[in-house]
Amino acid sequence: MIRISRLFPTASLGAYLAVLAVGLALPLLIFVGYLMLQLEDHERETLSNDTAEDAQQIARSVDRELQDMATTLRLLIASPELGAGDLKTFHNRTQDSLRSNSLYVILAEPDGKLKLNTRVPFDTPLGKTANIASLNSVLKSGVTEVSDVFKGTTSNSWVFNVSRALPPEQKAAGAAMIVTQNAEDLQKLISTDGLPAGWSAAVLDGSGHVVTSAGADRLAQGADFDRDTLKLMTGFRGTIEDVSGDEKQMYGYAQITGWTWRTVVWGPIASAQASIITTWRQLIAGGVIFLAISMLFAYSIARQLRGPIRQIAEMAERIGKGEIVSPVITKITEANQVAIALSNASFDRSQAEDRIHLMLRELVHRTKNILTLVQAMMRQVARRDTTMEEFQKAIGNRLQGLSRSIEALAQEQWVGVSMRRVVEIHMDTFGDVAERVEMDGSDFVMKAEAVQNLGLVLHELATNSVKYGALSVPEGKVRVSWTDAPVEAETAAGERLLTLLWEERGGPPVIAPDRSGFGTTIIQRHAAAAFSGSVDVDFRPDGLRWTLTAPRSAFQRQDGDEALPDYDL
Repeated sequence: MIRISRLFPTASLGAYLAVLAVGLALPLLIFVGYLMLQLEDHERETLSNDTAEDAQQIARSVDRELQDMATTLRLLIASPELGAGDLKTFHNRTQDSLRSNSLYVILAEPDGKLKLNTRVPFDTPLGKTANIASLNSVLKSGVTEVSDVFKGTTSNSWVFNVSRALPPEQKAAGAAMIVTQNAEDLQKLISTDGLPAGWSAAVLDGSGHVVTSAGADRLAQGADFDRDTLKLMTGFRGTIEDVSGDEKQMYGYAQITGWTWRTVVWGPIASAQASIITTWRQLIAGGVIFLAISMLFAYSIARQLRGPIRQIAEMAERIGKGEIVSPVITKITEANQVAIALSNASFDRSQAEDRIHLMLRELVHRTKNILTLVQAMMRQVARRDTTMEEFQKAIGNRLQGLSRSIEALAQEQWVGVSMRRVVEIHMDTFGDVAERVEMDGSDFVMKAEAVQNLGLVLHELATNSVKYGALSVPEGKVRVSWTDAPVEAETAAGERLLTLLWEERGGPPVIAPDRSGFGTTIIQRHAAAAFSGSVDVDFRPDGLRWTLTAPRSAFQRQDGDEALPDYDL
């Protein structure tokens, strides 16, 4: 099999750099072209989403306006003047209150005859509504509706109505109440500031007529929107593209919730994507120029790299031998940075080796302590007259408790674990009974040795309670508390004492054991020895009471205690 390296001739670094530049140029240009196509697709999708969202935003604004008109309509229908038939007072008060909102109120009979119109004085003779179809629809449906845009007879401008039939008790005032507004007043709701250049927006009524429009292709009020385009606008919201003309157009549309109207945003796709395409074309041109310049200077740069490369290689060889090296100074800034990095790496390697040795010593120390504890445990259990199965079970249960303490310490990098956390860890081993264990005492961080030793003791106490004591019955409870002993109870050396109490209640009557086993050894002799204190076990009939009194320093971690080093190897 021919080795690939034999296909390459022996040549200078400059020659290889020039060939590399040529080899990278073509794939890079192809890749940039591919990225540009992907970018165009992505921009097209983004433009589609943004266009639909712009239409939706305008739809929400128009919906709020129509909802406000509907709310005004409901309030006016409940007017006491209207219920009393005092149309003149109702006319004057309504005309004054709605003048600032450019809203007008109309009362109409079933045949379209107007009884009141706040656009004109009260006594002005009135004809029929110019939109009898909308009135008939409201009287038939009984709900609030918005009409199509139409040319108002009184206003002589394009208007629209929000109408609702009057309740039976107010039929004397008319058949329906109408709140009307000039269509041009909705112009303020259509903002084209965020749209691309050359884009437009419009609000269309239920028949496809333009209510109001803004933007580059502003359409006249009442004009028909393109019917073929409207047929393609299916669903609540979306976008469509029109490629029939010379310039591709995109339309975003949204139905106004609860009404027959919709909003449309449209414009040329090219204008929305012009800036990003121009930018990428400039980047491609710049990339080609950069690659050409790189090819011209590749050989000369290589000549400057040879010397520094040789010096850096020598530094690397010395580092491989374990030496600490100082950086070399060359005429190339990057080479100097590499030399400094190699020099720092030689120091870091030396320090890392020292830290590894320290960590190994610490691990050996921790491991020896744990093995010593396990050996003592096994010796104590072995002294009892037990079968191999009982021996394995006793050792396994206690090793499980010890492993939980070690796992908690490892998570804290052997700094220590809080008192409450130690109790919670070992009570959780016994499942739902942990909910019946109460804790009381100011929390503090325990040292590593204390965590392991107290874990063994708590495991034995909990195991005994689950088998024979308070936790063996549903109503039984255990209280674990710790407090500082009185000042007069200090040791001869002036150390403050801590009292740890395990107290059971609600369990079966307690009977003192007739012989002491390994568990008794753990909770009495081992607890007293491990914490340099004294243990009192009171087998009271109403519940076991176990008390440990020992120097607080045997429990609490001191500020000078260090964690097991945590190194990234």
